[in-house]
Amino acid sequence: MHNNLASWIISFIKGMFIGSGAILPGVSGGALAAVFGIYEKLIQFISNIKKDFLYNILYFLPVGLGSLFGIVILARPIESLLVNHPVYILLFFMGCIFGTVPLLYAQAGIHGRTIKHLVLTILTAVISFILLVSANVFLDIQVAQTTFTWILVGMIFAFGFIVPGLSPSNFLIYMNLYEPLTGAIGDLNFSILIPVSFGIVLCVIIFSKLINHLMNLYYTTIFHFILGIVIASTVIIFPTMEQFSALTISEIIFAFILAALGLCLGLWMGKLETKYKSED
Repeated sequence: MHNNLASWIISFIKGMFIGSGAILPGVSGGALAAVFGIYEKLIQFISNIKKDFLYNILYFLPVGLGSLFGIVILARPIESLLVNHPVYILLFFMGCIFGTVPLLYAQAGIHGRTIKHLVLTILTAVISFILLVSANVFLDIQVAQTTFTWILVGMIFAFGFIVPGLSPSNFLIYMNLYEPLTGAIGDLNFSILIPVSFGIVLCVIIFSKLINHLMNLYYTTIFHFILGIVIASTVIIFPTMEQFSALTISEIIFAFILAALGLCLGLWMGKLETKYKSED
């Protein structure tokens, strides 16, 4: 019973990070799902929903509740922190993600790895970083807010889970739709949330089977590719010099303490994940 409760709480916390990460610019909900050892099971579940239905529902219930909490309850606080204290929240998330990277690295090599896979990870990280920097500098598009637009936003949001490393929040910022979406989440504006939800479901139905098929064929390659994207998309959220310049020395020290706490939390969660896998 104790183990079940502990496992439930850990799954809820993972879901909370995945949900809040999905709305944090530069962070991918799918990448965090991969980091926390949930991604593969999630893709298998949504691509063949009838298989082990009850078991999967019970397994993903705390993850789903945690994700909902992370998206709905934390949307406004995260938006506020990004405006008022960006260095604190960005460094904390960086610490959390890097703390769980060793687990993702181990998972990527569970079926073995070669030098080619490590080279793929490095190249993916470098190319992804360059593309992300370029997008941050050059992309700024004004998109009309229509029902079709919000369905498209839902599909982009879902892609952030189905394709690890893809940060939906970044795309929404480039399209100037990030603040309207987080505002709609905080205000429970269903005229926006309903088409967004429809887009999420549509994307999952269309692409989940394809991703699951590719995972079965190219597991090691895909996970090393994901690892490279996770590294790049985590490094890219490092605060700018302008953001640091607004802080005092003591505030900067506190920010790096938060990063260290995030790192410890990530490492702890990684160890717990390994422990529960070994017990299973």
